[in-house]
Amino acid sequence: MTDRDNGATSDKLPIKMLNDRILVKIEGPDGERKSNGGILIPATAQVGKRLTWATVVAIGSNVRSMELKDRVLYNPEDRYEVEVGGADYIILRERDIHAVAAQRLDDSHTGLYL
Repeated sequence: MTDRDNGATSDKLPIKMLNDRILVKIEGPDGERKSNGGILIPATAQVGKRLTWATVVAIGSNVRSMELKDRVLYNPEDRYEVEVGGADYIILRERDIHAVAAQRLDDSHTGLYL
């Protein structure tokens, strides 16, 4: 297949997530967060365990509770990091997700996957 056939360079291949795996992109620098007043709190100031939000960029065929572009809440200690095309991503299992935030969720359900 040439570059014209798929619009990509010949050294790049498409990636398909398998089973219940989810590929997410971290929102902002790892560990840093902002307060409601806009103050940047560095990762070194964190006390105790804190969950992190990320955006779903790819899902496996057996993922049931989330879709692309959903925001998910996960424990940053339970993750596998990977670099794809110069960008850092995290691979999670669906069971490692604590909550899903999306406009499509119905008000009658919590939207949580526990």
